[in-house]
Amino acid sequence: MLIGEVARRSGVSARMLRHYESLGLLRPSGRTGSGYREYSGDDIRRIFHIESLRSLGLSLREIGRALDDPGFTPSALVDDLIRQTRERIAAETELLTRLRRIDAAEPADWEDVLQVVVMLRALGSKSAAARQRAALSSVDEIRVPVEALVEAVLRETDPNVAGALRWALARSGDGSAALLAEGLGSPSAAVRERAVRSLAEMPGEESTAGLREALADPDGVVRGQAALALGTRGVADAVPALIDMIVAGPNDTDAADALSMLASDAATADRIATGLVGRLAHDAAEAPARARLTQALADIPGATAARALVELSYDGDRAVALTATYLLRLREAR
Repeated sequence: MLIGEVARRSGVSARMLRHYESLGLLRPSGRTGSGYREYSGDDIRRIFHIESLRSLGLSLREIGRALDDPGFTPSALVDDLIRQTRERIAAETELLTRLRRIDAAEPADWEDVLQVVVMLRALGSKSAAARQRAALSSVDEIRVPVEALVEAVLRETDPNVAGALRWALARSGDGSAALLAEGLGSPSAAVRERAVRSLAEMPGEESTAGLREALADPDGVVRGQAALALGTRGVADAVPALIDMIVAGPNDTDAADALSMLASDAATADRIATGLVGRLAHDAAEAPARARLTQALADIPGATAARALVELSYDGDRAVALTATYLLRLREAR
């Protein structure tokens, strides 16, 4: 079969076939009397083998080794191709993300494009000061896409920069709460906590829904942050998590304050008092926890809290009894 017919049947151009021959990849089995290349069935199969290996991303030199070296083992080369492909996909994905964010900023001209690129680089800078400046300027100077701000706040470890990013996100408009809520699915508790802290600074039903979701988080710190935020919003679902915080100890004062805010509703006040009394009985062996739970009853109105304090004034733990007696006197004086 002559080169023109081979090119037509294989889909490989005559020019490429000659290139393969110049590299030693392909050697026509014969020549016609006029000197034209003549390809056999084995030659055609080799052409298809070359093209198949090219489709996997092998270089022509690697293809030559694969076809001609009897001792060649493909496993190491395939592993390397997998690694290279993953790196290429990651780089292309990063580029696509950057382009989408530039497009979302709706640049009017190339100057705007360059400013957005500079801002995105600043948000990813190793310098905390540069990241903070970028966050603060993202509201008034250059419109940075919400996705970029969310990604930055979820990875930020510097508290000052994180505060600036949360401030920028709270003023960024719609969409940020939904993106932050996606961060609640991160395997990292630290990332989930950053998502909750950001949601806590955003008004609206979307952010409240995300905070409610975080009440079921396996990490106590994440649950606690969500509960404190929901407590200030008057969401009674936060009561169990707030009581857990009082039992645990850290941030128990903040949790008690949040419970007192929720107790402005009579039904919720009774629910809080019942929960505190239940935990007092459950945690009978933990004296410090019982003292904190007793103190938390101070600002909970209603008969349930009052009865609990009366009973606790006779408690076997002197510290608990004295605290309950003192709180009863305060209530009577009001």
